Amino acid sequence: MKSIDILMPYPMLPIAQEQLEAAFTLHKLFEADDPDTVLAEIGDRIRGVALGFGSVDTAFLRKIPNVEIVSSFGVGYDHIDVDACLAANAEVTHTPDVLSDEVADTAIGLMIMAIREFGQAETWLREGNWKHKGPYPLTKATLRGRKLGIFGLGRIGKEIAKRAEAFGLEISYHGRSRQEGISYPYHASLKELAAACDTLMVVAPGGADTEHAVSAEILSALGPDGVLINVGRGSVVDEAALITALEDGTILGAGLDVFENEPHVPERLMQLPGVTLLPHVGSASRFTRDAMGQLVVDNLKSWFNTGKAITPVPEMRQK
Repeated sequence: MKSIDILMPYPMLPIAQEQLEAAFTLHKLFEADDPDTVLAEIGDRIRGVALGFGSVDTAFLRKIPNVEIVSSFGVGYDHIDVDACLAANAEVTHTPDVLSDEVADTAIGLMIMAIREFGQAETWLREGNWKHKGPYPLTKATLRGRKLGIFGLGRIGKEIAKRAEAFGLEISYHGRSRQEGISYPYHASLKELAAACDTLMVVAPGGADTEHAVSAEILSALGPDGVLINVGRGSVVDEAALITALEDGTILGAGLDVFENEPHVPERLMQLPGVTLLPHVGSASRFTRDAMGQLVVDNLKSWFNTGKAITPVPEMRQK
């Protein structure tokens, strides 16, 4: 496969980069002083893209007209114009499953942190308040008796639900349609789900279909005891509406691992006492990220060895 030219627009983990260098002719676009000039010279030769960051759209695809596959790092792929790739006859793959457990663990941890205010309690201790002001105040909320509504019951959503069952939470869900073989109650609309639960777990993918799906109306339906947890995509939540809802008591609290304009987090959001914030670390363990990087490599190797990818995005399976 050394005769096959692969483009790497941005740096990737060593486990991926080293294997791709050994197996293919790898072009590291991030090392170029003038990427556009490099693409003008080699674009026609590129047959595959190893995508760690950045986007792929029609304009980019025009620069690599013979590309056959875009192998993307991550389960979400809203940064890739799949329709444009289909039109260019380019396969698109992602890295599901290998990160489901890690993100589900993060989601449960973030939920507990947000509800029991563990991050704020740790800050209380570290700032010396326990010694000088006494115990951290009793938390307003508890996990006991909570109802968990999951928006997006895909691979990760199911793993979250499995873990939540162990905590005795009552679980329901909303998605594009009711799923066969799932015993959890299904709600036909997100507003209906929010009204039926007090803890709304967002695991939905990004994109135009879900942008600002969690709106002021949804937060109002969640109610004053409600806690919003987001481990999906920042674009799914209307961040301005969320800040207002937290400030005026429309909902009780939130735990967020993703944001609308990462890595920029609104100052107003950071100043709110009832919010737990993480810097998009859902799958960020060495074990899981290495598994994701390996799958990027395996998808490329499988495509050029067999003509089939291991984990194509759903749209590719329908073509």
